[in-house]
Amino acid sequence: MKSSSRFSLEEHFRKTGRKEIAFSYLQILLGCLLGAAAYPAFLIPNSIAPGGLTGVATILNHLFSWPVGTVSLLLNIPLFLIGYRAMGRIFAFRSLIATLLFSLLIDLLPIRPVSTDPLLGTLFGGVVLGAGLGLILRGGATTGGTDMVARMVHRRLPFITVGMFLFILDCLVVVGAAAAIGTQQALYAFISIYVCSKVIDAVMMGFGGNKACFIMSKAWQQITNRLMEETGRGVTHLDARGAYTGNQQPVVLCVASRQEIMSVKRIVREEDESAFLFITDAHEALGEGFSRLDAED
Repeated sequence: MKSSSRFSLEEHFRKTGRKEIAFSYLQILLGCLLGAAAYPAFLIPNSIAPGGLTGVATILNHLFSWPVGTVSLLLNIPLFLIGYRAMGRIFAFRSLIATLLFSLLIDLLPIRPVSTDPLLGTLFGGVVLGAGLGLILRGGATTGGTDMVARMVHRRLPFITVGMFLFILDCLVVVGAAAAIGTQQALYAFISIYVCSKVIDAVMMGFGGNKACFIMSKAWQQITNRLMEETGRGVTHLDARGAYTGNQQPVVLCVASRQEIMSVKRIVREEDESAFLFITDAHEALGEGFSRLDAED
C-alpha cells in the first residue's frame, strides 16, 4: 500500500504543473486561515455550533472549556482513518493537510472575539467560515473525516446520499446544541449553517455576473450575425425541433456579461419581436473572451 500511495503522489506531481499545485495549496492555506478565524472571532464567543465535528467540539467547549481545534482534530482523525479508502489518494492527502491546519489554527490563531452579539456572530461567522471552506474545496480538499465516512456510507447504502448524511449530522449537532447550550443558540446555528452553505456555493461557482442566453427565433441567422458583430461574443447553434410544430430550427446560445444583456435583448427584439428568449446565470465562464481556462486547478 505504501509504494502504491507514493507512486500516485509522484504521478500527481509529475503530471500536474507546479503552478497549479502551488495555487491549490495556497487556496487550502488561505481557506484554513479564514475558516479557522471564524471560530475565535465569531462562533465560539457566541456558543454557535455550525454543524460537523467542529460543531460538536464547540458544544464541548461550552460545557467543559475544552479547546475546539484540538477536540475537533481528535474527533476527525479516527473518522479520517476509517473513510480515507473511499477517496482518491490525492484528495485524501490534501484533506489530511487541511484537517490538521484547520483544527490547529482554531486554537493557535491570536484572534480576539470581534462581536459578542449572537446575530452578528452568526451571520459574519457563517460568511467567514463559508469563504474559508469554499477555498479549501476549490483547492481540492476537505476539512473533515465526516465527508469521507459519508462517501463510504453512500457506497454501501446508495439510497443515503453524501449530502443527506452530512445534513443529518448537522441536524444532530444542532439538536445537541439546543440541549446543551440553549434553543436560541441552536436556531442561530441553523442560520449560520445556511449562510455558510450559500457562501461556499458562491466561492465554488464564482462571483461572475455572466449570463447564458438561449434564443429561439425564425430570424436566428440575422440575430447570430448581429450578436457576433455588435457584442463580439461567440455564438453556438444547438440542434432543436419544436414539439408542437415538428419544425427543426437551431437554438442560438450566447454567453454574455451582465452589462451586455441589454444589447442582446435589443438585438433580439429588433430582429424578431415574437422570438422566445430565456436567460440564466452562468456562474463561471472560462475560455476565449472570459477568464482563462487554465487559470485555476
